[in-house]
Amino acid sequence: MRSSVETLGENRVKLTVEVPEAELEVAIDDAFKRLAGQIRMPGFRPGRAPRRLLEAQLGHQTGRSEALKASVPEYYARAVIEHDVDAIALPEIEITNGQESGSMSFGAVVEVRPCVSIAGYENLRIEIPGPSLDEADVSSEIDRFRGTFAELVPVNRPAVDGDHVTVDITGTVGAETIDGLTASDYDYEVGTGAVVAEIDENLRGARAGDILEFEAEHPDPEEALRLCFRVLVKEVSETVLPDFDDELVAAHTEYGTATEFRVAVENRQSSLRVLQCRMAREQGIVEALADLVSEDPPEAMIENEVMARMDDLDAQLQRQGRDLESTGRSVEEITEQFREPAIQAAKVDLALRAVASAEGLVVEDGDVEGELEELADDSAVDVEVLRSRLTENGRMSALRIRLSKRAALGWVVGHAVLVDPEGEVVDPELLELPADGDPGETGESVMDVLEDDVEVHRP
Repeated sequence: MRSSVETLGENRVKLTVEVPEAELEVAIDDAFKRLAGQIRMPGFRPGRAPRRLLEAQLGHQTGRSEALKASVPEYYARAVIEHDVDAIALPEIEITNGQESGSMSFGAVVEVRPCVSIAGYENLRIEIPGPSLDEADVSSEIDRFRGTFAELVPVNRPAVDGDHVTVDITGTVGAETIDGLTASDYDYEVGTGAVVAEIDENLRGARAGDILEFEAEHPDPEEALRLCFRVLVKEVSETVLPDFDDELVAAHTEYGTATEFRVAVENRQSSLRVLQCRMAREQGIVEALADLVSEDPPEAMIENEVMARMDDLDAQLQRQGRDLESTGRSVEEITEQFREPAIQAAKVDLALRAVASAEGLVVEDGDVEGELEELADDSAVDVEVLRSRLTENGRMSALRIRLSKRAALGWVVGHAVLVDPEGEVVDPELLELPADGDPGETGESVMDVLEDDVEVHRP
């Protein structure tokens, strides 16, 4: 097989492939072997009829047509790999010679990923939450721990948010009592809005012995009648938290003192805060990079990304024993929901490639070897076997692109200016985690565009 590539413009190239008659003859022979397994001939077991008899019965052209149908996609894929064509859509193939006899040639016009130029990526200004520890978060977590052992103590005062009230409640619509809104000795926490907002509004300020009667909008917009409530307040209790001391901590945790517990909470909250900041940085950079791409991505890129997200959703649902129908939305609705994120992902892909090109971020052979070793370890496959598979499938180029995009993202992250909500510059070192708490290298979790495996689009 011989092949050549020609740039046509408008993000399209044309591959021209020529297959000698002798090479095509092998494909024709294979085609007749497949046909032999599908056709019964007297005196021969399935699949054992010789080619000459099949040709006599079916005609030589049948085998040739079958061979062309099976082999043209393979020849096209080999040409794509040979010329490292970054195809993003299905090709338009036209057989120009050899449909009936002799050598065969065809042309394949295919859309390729565009190259874009962007400006302004050198000094992105990204707003993130302040990375400093918030003592309110620490106190809140400690109070949640204390709340596990809280007691309810009756009080002789009006109810406030957070209090528990014991009530007899009756809900009606017209003259009909609603079972789900009627109960005796019902424990309700004021301020939770667990039923309707009007219940909390009326319970605030109520005392034991009060009888409350009020109406509320029916939650069903098609129901014209209003809900009517009658509530007898039988008791008001406040939540009393135990003291946060060594005794409480030692009795219910692995820590010996309240100080040790607080330090552990502070460390955990600090790590969570840093992770929130890192996620905000990543999302901010993703959005900023997408905004720098003024051109609309090719529709083929968007459709590929949408389909990848659909496949991911379908796989996730299948693991849960569900399917797309169980979401209550049509395929069209889900597809439309994925469209905007897909456009953003396509733009980020183009932007990172543009940064890598502009900054001359070359992927060294050592980087590729390191990535291959990691992939091999993760997949429990010998590294040489993996290398052979990737080379055979034309994915080594995709692997290099993946590494170059990762390097580009790291470059952008390293040059971005981080600011808190007040506009104060944040030291990037404050976003570093201890080695045992680091979720991964910078940028590993930013969008799926860093993990895509570009496949050859076959006809």
